[in-house]
Amino acid sequence: MLPEMAAAAIRTSKLTKDYGAGRGVFDLDLQVSAQEVFGYLGPNGAGKTTTIRLLMGMIRPTGGSAYIFGLDCARDAVDVKRRVGYIPGDVPQFGSLTGSEVVTYLGGMRGGVDPRRVRSLCERFELDLGRRFREYSSGNKQKLAIVLAFMHQPDLLILDEPTSGLDPLNRQEFYTLLRETRDHGATVFLSSHILSEVEHICDRVGIIRDGRLVHIAELDEATAPNLEEIFLSYFSESRTKPKLLRS
Repeated sequence: MLPEMAAAAIRTSKLTKDYGAGRGVFDLDLQVSAQEVFGYLGPNGAGKTTTIRLLMGMIRPTGGSAYIFGLDCARDAVDVKRRVGYIPGDVPQFGSLTGSEVVTYLGGMRGGVDPRRVRSLCERFELDLGRRFREYSSGNKQKLAIVLAFMHQPDLLILDEPTSGLDPLNRQEFYTLLRETRDHGATVFLSSHILSEVEHICDRVGIIRDGRLVHIAELDEATAPNLEEIFLSYFSESRTKPKLLRS
């Protein structure tokens, strides 16, 4: 195993999760460098969430391997979770707990978090932690998920469509937070189907189709304006029309 300082933030080799009938993720070879913002782009059902669940150790691979900072995602799942801030595609339900109680509970599992950091994040997104989770709107539930992912200042953020449910102003605030977090040394792995989101904040993008990584591109000034054309070229013959949003 590589020394931690030399290890990529994310590295997979032939990573496979085969659900049968052509569903899953197949032979995924991917490397994401430290302090990079990597966009993972594909329509619903392409394999984005399956990839993220494999990285988080939530499901076991059929074959291949995945490492985060040199830690095996399956064998060292507990240690991986200490290094990662995670926003799932579906926010967990916390029922009658208040936002503050959720923060305290999950913060305790991480060994404690700085209350000033929590307060700052809540102020940025105008989130009231005194309300019960079940009383939150979908947008406020997503804001709580953002607070929970960022509050312990993780080395890596794994984000599954993190702006779902956010209004345009809060979406822009989220992009600003992502840039700040990257500038302070964190790495970001971002799953999305919003092209403008990927264009504005990502250094590189990977396109996944039918569970297979079909293209990786640097998002420089020449590539970014053609991202939609690149994406559609891989899905023009797909049975499922890709769901793409510009904002």
